[in-house]
Amino acid sequence: MRQIWETGWMHNRVRMLVASFLVKDLMISWHEGVRWFWDTLVDADLANNTLGWQWSAGCGADAAPYFRVFNPISQGERFDPDGAYVRQWVPELREVSSRWIHRPWQAPDGVLLAAGARLGKTYPLPIVDHAERRKIALQAFHSIKGSGIG
Repeated sequence: MRQIWETGWMHNRVRMLVASFLVKDLMISWHEGVRWFWDTLVDADLANNTLGWQWSAGCGADAAPYFRVFNPISQGERFDPDGAYVRQWVPELREVSSRWIHRPWQAPDGVLLAAGARLGKTYPLPIVDHAERRKIALQAFHSIKGSGIG
């Protein structure tokens, strides 16, 4: 979010992660994301932005992959294995080793202390448990699917 705020742009992979987190982990309407991105992106396009958010929310006119809930940790480990992207945009974690950069709340205290990172002080604790929120989101989608609404 710091990247888009500072530059007006973010890579499509990160856009998808943000969208998935907003609508599936936090269960906030995709409309909120589309509005914020529209006001923030320098490359905002009405159709691409709206359809991308609908796709991420699983309610678009396409295949609607409602079951796809991106895991921010595994996505980071896969597409930013050394943590270069995180180090650039999250300076609080710059000195955290690559092993823990995508999950600092699981790092041993000594690792964080050596890196100058203090959870809950210089870097926030997780606001949700992704695995738990994924289950809740999928349950919500399944209840809609069986209700005749979707």
